[in-house]
Amino acid sequence: MADTHDHPGERAADDPIKLLAIRDTPLSVDEVFRAAGDDAAGATTLFVGTVRNHDGGADVDALGYSCHPSAEAELRRVAEKVVANHPVRALAAVHRVGDLRVGDIAVVVAVSCPHRAEAFQACRQLIDDLKHEVPIWKHQTFSDGTEEWVGAC
Repeated sequence: MADTHDHPGERAADDPIKLLAIRDTPLSVDEVFRAAGDDAAGATTLFVGTVRNHDGGADVDALGYSCHPSAEAELRRVAEKVVANHPVRALAAVHRVGDLRVGDIAVVVAVSCPHRAEAFQACRQLIDDLKHEVPIWKHQTFSDGTEEWVGAC
């Protein structure tokens, strides 16, 4: 019987980056999940980041995201790094910009891999690197009237 690691489905796909976008319209979890689907994947890990009603002990009333013109190119660079480090079958990531309300979806990322441990690791790297390296900034307005800018990089 052949070694299961020799099967092509156990390796990264040739072109696993299926969807990358920065959008000023509401995001769809279903769209990202579908984009990250792959018949050879035994696991798809999905992360959805939402706007919460507090940060750093203060109540958040309003939140807006803005980005540098290079944000999509940087998102691609981050995705390519994830693909280089993990056996990714499919990957998708979208981030919202503009004014958002509490409960709105700010970011959705998904990664499919042959096995669950790989999918969790790849998805974790994708969202962590996106938050640290892609030039997207968050402007928060708190209920006490103060404001704060939070940079991704």
